[in-house]
Parts: sequence; C-alpha cells; structure tokens
Amino acid sequence: MAAVNRKARHDYFIEDTLECGIALTGTEVKSVRKGALNLKDGYAMAKNGELLLVGVHISPYEQGNIFNHDPFRTRKLLVHKREINKLYGLQQAQGYSLIPLSAYFKDGKVKIELALAKGKKLYDKRHDLAEKDASREIDRRMKDYKA
Repeated sequence: MAAVNRKARHDYFIEDTLECGIALTGTEVKSVRKGALNLKDGYAMAKNGELLLVGVHISPYEQGNIFNHDPFRTRKLLVHKREINKLYGLQQAQGYSLIPLSAYFKDGKVKIELALAKGKKLYDKRHDLAEKDASREIDRRMKDYKA
C-alpha cells in the first residue's frame, strides 16, 4: 500500500468500491513509491466525460529539480466510459461522493481504490465509536476471563 485514507471510513458510509488507474508524471510515480501521498482531503468528480481526482497531495520528488510537478494538481483517473456515466448519474441524482480509499501498486502501475460513499451525520459517527468501544471492552473482558 502506498497510502490509505483512514478517515474515509469514519466520515462516510461506503456503498461500493472501484479500482481505477491514474495518469501521473515520472516524478509523481517516484514520490508515490516513497509514500509521499496524502489522500485525506481528496475526492473525484466527473467532468466533460472524464473522471478527475482533486485535492490529493503528492509531494515533489527531492531529486526531481525542474521536472517536479504541482503537488495539488488535478489528475485524470483512467476508467471506462460506461463506469464514468454510471458514477456521474449516481453523484447527481442521489448525492453520492467519490472518495479515494487507498493507493497501491499493481503490476508496476499506480492504482486508486475509489469508494462510492454517502456522508455520515455526527450521530452516526458517535454510534460507530460507541460500538467500537463496546466490542473492545467485550474482547478485554473475554481475555481476562480466559486467563
């Protein structure tokens, strides 16, 4: 894994996931290999028949000098046209968001795992934290009971 967006599962209900490629320059790929990638504030949007990744920060490569790139530039995601149309329809009609969950290498190429997600309300987040604490407490008690 090159990067994981841990906050996404806390802030959103994940409905579906999609693996897609990403168009990067040479120095960006080297930065991703080093793990200098931040997905936290990123999202994807369909525009003019293309899927674009916005708000993802890829740090400039240290040895890149004049070949470096803008860290926050909009990057094109590589997805089939029918998938773009489907995602665009869901995004417009039902209020879904496209959130990057993780970035990883597959056969030497950088892949982004996108999630079709709906935002959580504050009470949903509290409920999830309460469930997590309860299960942790149960595990702790079971461990004490076995010992």
